[in-house]
Amino acid sequence: MAVRIDGKAVSAKVREQVAQEVASLKAQGVCPGLAVIIVGDDPASKIYVNNKKKACQATGIYSEEYALPGDTSQKELLDLVADLNHKEDIHGILVQSPLPKGLDEKAVVEAIDPQKDVDAFHAYNVGKIMIGDYHFLPCTPAGIMELLKAYDIAVEGKQCVVIGRSNIVGKPMAMLLLHQNGTVTVCHSRTKNLAEITRQGDILVSAAGKSHFVTADMVKPGAVVIDVGMNRDENGKLCGDVDFDGVELVASYITPVPGGVGPMTIAMLLKNTVTAAKLQNDLL
Repeated sequence: MAVRIDGKAVSAKVREQVAQEVASLKAQGVCPGLAVIIVGDDPASKIYVNNKKKACQATGIYSEEYALPGDTSQKELLDLVADLNHKEDIHGILVQSPLPKGLDEKAVVEAIDPQKDVDAFHAYNVGKIMIGDYHFLPCTPAGIMELLKAYDIAVEGKQCVVIGRSNIVGKPMAMLLLHQNGTVTVCHSRTKNLAEITRQGDILVSAAGKSHFVTADMVKPGAVVIDVGMNRDENGKLCGDVDFDGVELVASYITPVPGGVGPMTIAMLLKNTVTAAKLQNDLL
């Protein structure tokens, strides 16, 4: 029976550390500030933004929320980003995705000052992650690395399999495992003989976005299984990509959904905001 990786407990420790760093920065006259932009009224996005706001309050980070109507134009959105780029009390800018149809998300991300890009989606920061010389990491992959560290799970020399090749999770996840000397295989919708490949993984990360996609027969006995999925099953219940009940009997460690990777994402966003404040005040 696998050990359940407790994302809530690990994220609480990260937040505690962030709160201490915020207090120390405030003592030096710097208050880390985060601006969150939300366009339209996507219910899931509203929940995320609210959670981010609460997390900022709890750790002492100053936050501003810009809730824009769904019919906001590209120019209006880019003008707001430009204003925030120049605001000295704002160190991090986050644009909640998905944006309504008709808005160019890529252009918005590229308009954010790379030093304020706390999601680490800007091409400049993506390039820095690629070469292993970075200040920020995308929050979900960074959170996963933090979970592995908290449970003393070494990556070096391990076969690591990542399912999913998105720019937000799959690709940066592969790079971070590679930087820790893992041997990495990235699988995706066109991968042939998927189960054969996933069964080789000592560490298996699934970011496929399909409920109960990873079954016990796809997992190497004793593997560490990290479930990034946030899906709803046929009863509308929150679930991951992994068929938890079956895989838990095969794996050595497993992340539950909810309560695994999810809480880490916001914790790492707070950490990135503190890093951004240090970077912009020459305190790194």
